[in-house]
Amino acid sequence: MTVDGAALRSALRAHAAGVAVLTAAGADGPVGVTVTSFTSVSAGPALVSVTLADTSSTWARLQDCERFGIQLLGAHQADLALRFARPGADRFAPPTAWRPGPYGVPLLDDCLTWLLCSRYRQLRLGDHHLLVGAVEQVRQGAPGDSLVHLHGDLRPVSAPTPART
Repeated sequence: MTVDGAALRSALRAHAAGVAVLTAAGADGPVGVTVTSFTSVSAGPALVSVTLADTSSTWARLQDCERFGIQLLGAHQADLALRFARPGADRFAPPTAWRPGPYGVPLLDDCLTWLLCSRYRQLRLGDHHLLVGAVEQVRQGAPGDSLVHLHGDLRPVSAPTPART
């Protein structure tokens, strides 16, 4: 027996989670969604993962894609994160700046980091799908502050100033 979903969500609100956007080339055009479930799985081989809910319309559109992109968002991209989290939004319409990358995977402009992944494993767990990707390419953008989700809001996180001795 487990706690109910509302109790779990309430308990985890105080846990900061990085904000990323998952993108893929769907059969009917580009598809993307904001995720806070992104995590590194393994360095050798290079594996990362995200989870998406059964009820996600984005999951239905990308579940068969062989390749996908993960864009790690900077503090300046809160509007982009909200746009890709909004159900029914035309996420790739202006003002979203993006371009097709390798294998047609949509890549968003001005991110901190881009990862191009191939599907490694997929597993249904409870009411979510775990998607594990093998990282084939990494590109780092300009350095900047990170964007996290904490206490129900998007917040910038700055790198701490090193202590000087």
